[in-house]
Amino acid sequence: TNYLIDINILDGSLANTIYLDPPFNSNHDYSAPIGSEAAGAGFRDIWGLNDIDLAWHGEIENEYPELYSLLSATRKIHGNSMMSYLIYMSIRVIEMKRVLKASGSIYLHCDPTAGHYLKLMMDSVFGQKSFRREVIWSNEDVSGFKSKANNWIREHDTLLYYVKSSGSQVFNKQYKPLDQKTIKRYDKIEPDGRRYKIYKNKDGSERKSYLKVNRGAAIGSVWTEIASFQKVNNTGEYVHYPTQKPLALLERIIKASSDSGDMVLDPFCGCATTCVAAEKLGRKWIGIDVAAKAAELVQNRIKKELGILLFKLNHRTDIPTDREGKRSKDIKNTLYGKQEGNCNGCKHHFRLQNLTVDHIIPISKGGTNTDKNLQLLCGYCNSVKGNRTQEYLMSKLKEARSLAV
Repeated sequence: TNYLIDINILDGSLANTIYLDPPFNSNHDYSAPIGSEAAGAGFRDIWGLNDIDLAWHGEIENEYPELYSLLSATRKIHGNSMMSYLIYMSIRVIEMKRVLKASGSIYLHCDPTAGHYLKLMMDSVFGQKSFRREVIWSNEDVSGFKSKANNWIREHDTLLYYVKSSGSQVFNKQYKPLDQKTIKRYDKIEPDGRRYKIYKNKDGSERKSYLKVNRGAAIGSVWTEIASFQKVNNTGEYVHYPTQKPLALLERIIKASSDSGDMVLDPFCGCATTCVAAEKLGRKWIGIDVAAKAAELVQNRIKKELGILLFKLNHRTDIPTDREGKRSKDIKNTLYGKQEGNCNGCKHHFRLQNLTVDHIIPISKGGTNTDKNLQLLCGYCNSVKGNRTQEYLMSKLKEARSLAV
């Protein structure tokens, strides 16, 4: 088992269950404390246009124009930071949908910083009908810095639960363990150990009612019994990873939305909690993370907590390839991001398909075929410019505006 290095993945062929606990756009840098098992691990959760591939703008606009309209709207409300973060998330969620099996499920872990926008993003990619539930993980931790806030204390995260195909997903209903009060009511015991109680029928006869072991009330969408590490730090699983989640949380998700032998994918696996939980439950698993430390934590935790020695995992330093086997070099997509979807002449916003790649200085006038000499123009501006310079186009547009006034 179980670490994917480099294969071509066919559409809908990989994962039965996807769980992701990505950056939240929290505007913070995270790092594990020096001397801890996770020392050296960390990530930067601060976003701007320089943190994303500009070509992603065009790719999203081309495949999901309604989603791109949503992302553009967030820029008007929050500036480049939120839009950049959502573009980063969108391009990954689109790929997750592609590799998720038809009967598969996906759980996106988020908090109030961008959760409402992520919900709209997921609706755009998966479709509103594929949304199943908003799960509230209420870890009831109100200690430390949280308790000092001059506000209602935030004590929960959100899990957005979606399926790939409506009606065909795997779901194994989960139940709370029976409480001791219920167990004690079944005060009689059979020789084989089964507990039961006696009911009297209306006619005076008696019947036995047996206790259904380990099957209490069905678990709902508010989870209060899974504590955070700030509250329970004696499980032996805590490695002080900045955003580490408890095994119990992942075990519940995996049990509910996969069967034995199914494939579980965590594309932000961090300190390997999903990988460990999946291995414990007899699932196959794939963990992906940009940090070299993550591969080390996967090996260490699997060995420490499960006694299994994995083969050596190497951190990749090359640029991963896309599903066509080559990194996208589509200059039109890149220019679309650079120009924020606007024509570089009239500055009006257009769909990607309505813009044309043009040379700022024509080749015939000494211009080069490099990225710096390329731009996108709308049909009108392109026809006005023709085989002339950008300077000529701008002067004609200025002249037209003055005549209009």
